[in-house]
Amino acid sequence: MPDNDRTRPEMGTPMPLTRRTLLTALPIGLAPAWAAAQKAAPQPLPAVGTALPLAPAPLIGGGRFDPAQAQGKPVILYWWASWCPFCAQQSPEMQKLWAAQSGRGLQMLALSIDKKPEDAAAYLARKGYTFPAVWLSPELTKVYPKPDGLPVTVVRGKDGRVVQAEKGQLFAEDVAELARWV
Repeated sequence: MPDNDRTRPEMGTPMPLTRRTLLTALPIGLAPAWAAAQKAAPQPLPAVGTALPLAPAPLIGGGRFDPAQAQGKPVILYWWASWCPFCAQQSPEMQKLWAAQSGRGLQMLALSIDKKPEDAAAYLARKGYTFPAVWLSPELTKVYPKPDGLPVTVVRGKDGRVVQAEKGQLFAEDVAELARWV
């Protein structure tokens, strides 16, 4: 057997990068990511009829969402991201709903899952959206855990309980129908 670096890695000689060494090392490199993914189980949609607590949150662009302002009013929680193509279809409809129903008491909290708050803020500004939005920091994610899927729309009724929960894109007529909860 030849005396080379492939046969004597114990001698401190680096092994050359071959497909075999890369494929052998790949599972080891993915192990931490895989383990983390196993811990973060997908959150189910909240069940209709369950209490949905709200927490204060800093709004993108300034101000603060105060749960007291939502007391006795319907609240739409809308998980979205600037990079989500389905959110890009639903968000203009959410803006129309906000513009039409906020004067009638509708409350909304759009929860951005973007990696950086700057990405969410730039997207909202570029699109001209005025609905109340927050960036889900790790701290806020504990209070507002994102259910599985994107976008996700959850309606909290006037009594503080979930009255509707939807995973995936809502079409224009579906978003307009959310006004029935006002």
